[in-house]
Amino acid sequence: GSNSSRHYIFKEDLQKTANALGLEIRIAHYPPYTSKYNPIEHRFFPHVTRACEGVVFDSVETVKTLISRTSTSKGLTTIVHILDKIYETGRKYAADFKEIMPI
Repeated sequence: GSNSSRHYIFKEDLQKTANALGLEIRIAHYPPYTSKYNPIEHRFFPHVTRACEGVVFDSVETVKTLISRTSTSKGLTTIVHILDKIYETGRKYAADFKEIMPI
């Protein structure tokens, strides 16, 4: 929901980044469910699905290779980057951040 703790963790991390860089950061949110109306997704994902049909995903490298090979006769090509960072779970925002939150 809108009051989830992850919401504040993101804001706290964003504020730390802005402070470290000495920048003012503005966030613009898309309306809910916008991505399902994104024509790029509707044009791109069917080709990725076709390239991956009938293949067992036995490693991240297999998936990367399959998606990298995705192309169309009209010139669609793909570039794949694997994010290798570890997603931290169980994080908590600082106790006073919610009260002093400048965001």
